[in-house]
Amino acid sequence: MQGGSKENLNSVNTNSNEPTIVKTDSASKDGQNKCPKCGATDITLNLNNGKLRCNFCRFEFDPVKLDSMNTDVKNLSGEVIGSGATNIVEDSNDVITLKCSSCGAEVVIDTASASQARCHWCRNILSINQQVPNGAIPDVVLPFAITKEDARVEIEKFVHKRRFFAFPAFKKEFTTENIMGVYFPYMIIDVNSHVVLKGEGEHEVRSYTVKNGDSSTTYYDADVYSVERDFDLVINGLTIESSLDKLDQTSKSNTNNVINSIMPFDIENSVLYNANYLRGFTSEKRDTNIEQLKPIAEIQSKDIARYKANDTLKFYDRGVRWDSESLTVKGVQWKAAYLPVWLYSYQQVKGNNKILHYVAVNARTKETMGSVPIHIPKLVITSVFVEILGVLAMMFVDFDYNWIFLSVGIIYYIFMYFRYRNSNARHKYESETKSEMMNVQEQDFKIRSEEKLTNFTMYGANNRSINGKKININLLNISKDNDTNIENDKKES
Repeated sequence: MQGGSKENLNSVNTNSNEPTIVKTDSASKDGQNKCPKCGATDITLNLNNGKLRCNFCRFEFDPVKLDSMNTDVKNLSGEVIGSGATNIVEDSNDVITLKCSSCGAEVVIDTASASQARCHWCRNILSINQQVPNGAIPDVVLPFAITKEDARVEIEKFVHKRRFFAFPAFKKEFTTENIMGVYFPYMIIDVNSHVVLKGEGEHEVRSYTVKNGDSSTTYYDADVYSVERDFDLVINGLTIESSLDKLDQTSKSNTNNVINSIMPFDIENSVLYNANYLRGFTSEKRDTNIEQLKPIAEIQSKDIARYKANDTLKFYDRGVRWDSESLTVKGVQWKAAYLPVWLYSYQQVKGNNKILHYVAVNARTKETMGSVPIHIPKLVITSVFVEILGVLAMMFVDFDYNWIFLSVGIIYYIFMYFRYRNSNARHKYESETKSEMMNVQEQDFKIRSEEKLTNFTMYGANNRSINGKKININLLNISKDNDTNIENDKKES
């Protein structure tokens, strides 16, 4: 197996203003990946320890780490791109022909759906390891660590808890026999940045209640401060889907947010890409470029910065309103990756409408999330029954706020809907992405006092706002069209 040392991986930067391209596949060779001990090519992943194992002599060998790219994000400067993350050539050929080094036969591999094929004459396995310009070969891969049987247990457990309101056809047809192990494409981004936040914050001085006849009003007095935070921010491994289809988390035809929500992955354990890790699993190739993903990375990086700054804002119990937010990127690094997911899918058909429901298991951590199709009539009838019980409770229970019972049916419906569909599930990147805030400078001074405020929190407070929850897919489509036009212009010139 080819190594990934710095000595044989080259960096290319023809212009100081252009990105540095790190050739992560320069030590790789297409063809036969042979066992170091016996020379056999029948090699698969041992899920128990993450090592590659020869199926002929049973010898196991350690994964090769990618050590050619920057690991010291604090000193990262400029833009560094792994060669597996470079722009996709729109008209690149997916079909590649390799000559078997054992018998000389020609073997065809369609990289759109596979990275290996068995020679039809000598039965040796041939692999595509060098990066082709269609997004099929990433820089790194994170091997599966959870067995199919363990994933089946997690999926069955998840669905079993949601059987009561499940769609009748789903309950009849549900089986975990057809779950698949899939490597999905992601972009891993490291960011070295400087952040400046300016705004106002409020600290509560006192609260009091004033009665006016039978009603009462709670008022708040607060001190208002000018607040500024200036700090360096290092983000390690911000992970974004790089499949255009899976990026669309607002689609009404599938439940992509479910797959997004099972992050984070332990990406620090990723290894240099080797086609043998994909054997026995399917993969979906990347179809987006860095320029398309930059707006998402910028928004989510600012969310991380805003979230980190909250550690210094505990005094402002009524919140902070940032009027100015600046994130200056000093250095950024992009790596294309394959990350492992066990996936169950079910297509629900209702008239002319179809929706694809997923139950996904993180194949490293067992984190499980899913969408179970709901039998809406049954849920509505049950919610009406709960509402009737609420009305009866309001009539016979002595409670100061018994009007709440009027909404128990609606609350029950909403709770059950989200429990089954999980349309609000997502990866909480703002807290789950590794990041470090350094060289923090704080400037706070009181500017005024406010009395008899009626709102519980500061008006316009946005220090806990998350702007990157839903991705603007239209922005990505525009970017994709621009990238295509640029490629066409280059060819014409």
